Amino acid sequence: MTQSKDAAIPCWIYRSSRKDEMYLYLAQEDHFEEVPQPLLDRFGQPVRVMELELHPGRELAREDVTKVMASLREQGFYLQIPPDIQAKLYRGD
Repeated sequence: MTQSKDAAIPCWIYRSSRKDEMYLYLAQEDHFEEVPQPLLDRFGQPVRVMELELHPGRELAREDVTKVMASLREQGFYLQIPPDIQAKLYRGD
């Protein structure tokens, strides 16, 4: 059964122990297997912050909720980087 892009999905959010304002969103609680190891190495020890239900009408402080939801469905995770960090540094490049 395929999930509609408008269907609400659960999300677990973890903060980085190494970098302020860096957060990792997961589609499953404590399911870090989908996250590339180089990213986890740079992220440090994940610290669980909260659990949310995401849906298209929900507002997030710094991210587009539909973009986060799409990433969670496709990859199982989404990385929110601090505004002053370039994304390419955290993809293992």
